[in-house]
Amino acid sequence: MAKILVVDDDPAIRQLLTDVLELDGHEIHLAVDGNDGLRLLELTRPDFVVLDVMMPGIDGYDVLKVIRSQEGDPLPVLMLTASADPGSAARGWVDGVDYYLAKPFTPDVVLDIVDSVCGQRIPTTDCAA
Repeated sequence: MAKILVVDDDPAIRQLLTDVLELDGHEIHLAVDGNDGLRLLELTRPDFVVLDVMMPGIDGYDVLKVIRSQEGDPLPVLMLTASADPGSAARGWVDGVDYYLAKPFTPDVVLDIVDSVCGQRIPTTDCAA
């Protein structure tokens, strides 16, 4: 089980990610914008961050810069964006993002990324005969 910080200003995205990641056995902390995300980053010390790019106030790029400026093991970050601009993805890669997904995304893709970094997925069915 990983502790995951979700930073997104869209309540529907926050709820979707919470539902999917909690079902997968992860502990979820939610932030509604970049300022809230930075506050929770310090309070929760997550294992993984899912970060929206476009948010009011401090955007995802600025949050990512703070994350990358911290010492210690690099914190894995998945950035989500509704922007179709290829420059947006390029900026994320330059700033040090680990994973980048365009919205809309499928929950299984998020789970695959999180599980590849944080451990195995909890089986949802009993495969024993």
